[in-house]
Amino acid sequence: MNIKVVPLDAAHKADFFRLHSDENGHGWCFCVAWWAPSWNGWMERTADENRRMREQLFDIEQFDGYLMYDDDKPIGWCQVGPRDRLIKLCQEYRLPYDSDAWAVTCFLIIPAFREIGLGEFMLVEILKDLEKRGVKYVQGFPRRGKNISCEDLWTGPESFFLKADFILERDDPVFPIYGKRLKNP
Repeated sequence: MNIKVVPLDAAHKADFFRLHSDENGHGWCFCVAWWAPSWNGWMERTADENRRMREQLFDIEQFDGYLMYDDDKPIGWCQVGPRDRLIKLCQEYRLPYDSDAWAVTCFLIIPAFREIGLGEFMLVEILKDLEKRGVKYVQGFPRRGKNISCEDLWTGPESFFLKADFILERDDPVFPIYGKRLKNP
């Protein structure tokens, strides 16, 4: 394996769509859940509606995350960006405005590459890049509970954040909040 993590940009849009595809079992969401204005009607949205929303985000140069590759094959995605741009996230978690806060809000690793530590690796690589870019503070929003299915871990398992030395900021039996202060160069 030759694994690398790169920021999403215009040159990698096609790879984003290669990853978010029916072939990989992920051709519906296109990572727009936090961009949609509400959870009302979310499950009734079509793949075409979600893809159009993602394309509109790209049109306004909203490249909000990182892709992970094995050689030239996209195998993973993590949505990361300034936290307060995601109004629904801030409302759902009752978060005060903080222009310095960034959020890790979604993970996708194709099934053939799961359970071998690549999610943790991807998060560490992202944090290194965010430090270089001068980001000071990052939050994560994992899901907790018994018998959680893989599909319910789209915000990342709690273990990813613990292994990356995030600190529990708000305890909750299902929706905790973790944070990490970054050391900037």
